[in-house]
Amino acid sequence: MTQNIDPDDVAEEQDDAIVGAAFKWSVIVFVGLGLIAGPVVYFMTRPLQAPPAIESELAAVEVREVGAETAPSVSFVDVTEAAGIDFVHESGARGQKLLPESMGGGCAFFDMDNDGDQDLLLINSQTWEEFAGEDVETPSLMALYRNDGSGHFENVTSGSGLDVSMYGMGVACGDYDGDGLVDVYISAVGKNRLFRNEGNGKFRDVTESAKVSGADDQWGTSCGWFDYDGDGDLDLFVCNYVKWSQEYDLAQDFQLTGGDRAYGRPQNFEGTFPYLFRNEGDGTFTEVAEEAGLHLWNRASNVPMAKSLGVIIDDFNRDGWMDLLVANDTVQNFLFLNNQDGTFMEVGTLSGVAFDMDGTARGAMGIDVAHFRNNDSLGVAIGNFSNEMTALYVAEDTAMQFVDEAISSGLGPTTRLSLTFGVFFFDYDLDGRLDLFTSNGHLEQDINRVQPSQFYEQPPQLFWNCGHQSDTEFLLVAKEIVGEDFARPLVGRGASYADIDNDGDLDILIATTGQKPRLLRNDQELKHNWIRFSLKDEGPNRNAIGALVELDLGESKLQRRVTPTKSYQSQSELPVTFGLGESNSIQQVRITWPDGTVQVVTEFELNSVNEIRKAN
Repeated sequence: MTQNIDPDDVAEEQDDAIVGAAFKWSVIVFVGLGLIAGPVVYFMTRPLQAPPAIESELAAVEVREVGAETAPSVSFVDVTEAAGIDFVHESGARGQKLLPESMGGGCAFFDMDNDGDQDLLLINSQTWEEFAGEDVETPSLMALYRNDGSGHFENVTSGSGLDVSMYGMGVACGDYDGDGLVDVYISAVGKNRLFRNEGNGKFRDVTESAKVSGADDQWGTSCGWFDYDGDGDLDLFVCNYVKWSQEYDLAQDFQLTGGDRAYGRPQNFEGTFPYLFRNEGDGTFTEVAEEAGLHLWNRASNVPMAKSLGVIIDDFNRDGWMDLLVANDTVQNFLFLNNQDGTFMEVGTLSGVAFDMDGTARGAMGIDVAHFRNNDSLGVAIGNFSNEMTALYVAEDTAMQFVDEAISSGLGPTTRLSLTFGVFFFDYDLDGRLDLFTSNGHLEQDINRVQPSQFYEQPPQLFWNCGHQSDTEFLLVAKEIVGEDFARPLVGRGASYADIDNDGDLDILIATTGQKPRLLRNDQELKHNWIRFSLKDEGPNRNAIGALVELDLGESKLQRRVTPTKSYQSQSELPVTFGLGESNSIQQVRITWPDGTVQVVTEFELNSVNEIRKAN
């Protein structure tokens, strides 16, 4: 039988054979490539053989031990009532929660009658206009107290000319007209005021004729007298805080918790410019801040940058001209170097004092500067908001490069929780090293409801300077040592110091907002030697504000600048105090007067006040 074959089937079988053969050879090729590529890939990606271990000798581990320093036993006694001080600050708070209510007040020690002891002025605010007369029998006034030389004060406000009512904030004391009597400038919410000292405890308001009131919509804070242009008389610098009005404040929905109204944050208000009043020498002043280079703008928002609360005046670069360091709230701090031609150059960022270590602006308030290491290094302390530790910027020699050493010095960790306003250096135990004081208190009475670690009333803090070689440079003095009177919490604001009872050691005054102040008498009995200097110049700057006094003790050099402007909205005494510890020998006393004249003093007496007049 014959079989019929379909040609298409033959072609299909041939195609299948070809495909099968191709697949077989493909498999063979892939397998071959795999056998070749495997070793290559392994060779290329194989882990490198670890080098043989080499034993090395380990360095000995040193464990840093906490220093065994103990602060000396020095107690402070609350003598406010016993000394005759009956002042109570009026903040104006009646439940509206207006920002200025949380920011006062200032204080000043100054010798108003040239009798050699330190008198006292306490700055008051007032009730707001809509509440005036409702529950206030008498208007709130400033409070002027005359010291009888023993630390007891007589209230001499009535008829003094300072018995005025205004929403006062800060104070600056200086003899602007060179008549030998210290005059008083008071900053305020609204127009500021200048009072000329006419002697016999009388002051006359010369604000309008002197042209130093400023605008009625500004908010003045810290202020100070200094000779910025080198003409011999005192000019006036005034910090302004934020652009504020009662209407704008009330229109904002500031809340703390549970719908309750809270005090506003400075971030919600625009910045402002400071004032610089140039003394014309005839009793009048000209405001020159803009032409002097003190107007700084926020480039991002095109509004004034400054929100200034504190200022210190010193010669930071040692060129003989006074500079300004301004503490700003929530914006960068400013360092204005004097160009010696009536203008200033701002170098805060370049010098390292503008921000914290992370480049963040803090809520800066009180401020002071000192050679606290008894050499040419310079330290700047700035009190900041709660949860922002107090800053301690230090520049070695005159390098003008500051580094915040708050943590390494021991100051930072113990100040982080405090909300610090007033801050100043002073030698409370007269051992020759400058210690540090801070005045603390929150803004909100109910802050503890939302922040368990925070309290409205806070204790002040005293830091003993243990010395630069100690493991902890600044040691917080325990309340068991400093005394219950010192450590009792209050709503601290401005603070200042003076030797109120002429015993050589320095006493403390703490101003508050809405409360009584606290006068703390230093009752140290360490038998340390000391020396004080009161300088008298023959020119218009009679009290030699800006002069530098240096003591050469051989192994160390002590330096004090004659300037009352420090802390927060406050003024401290003009005489400069040097603790000497157990030393009874001074190799040299050197005074650099404000005009640059250097005078070496060879006759002086320890444990007393030495009045030094400028040599002709």
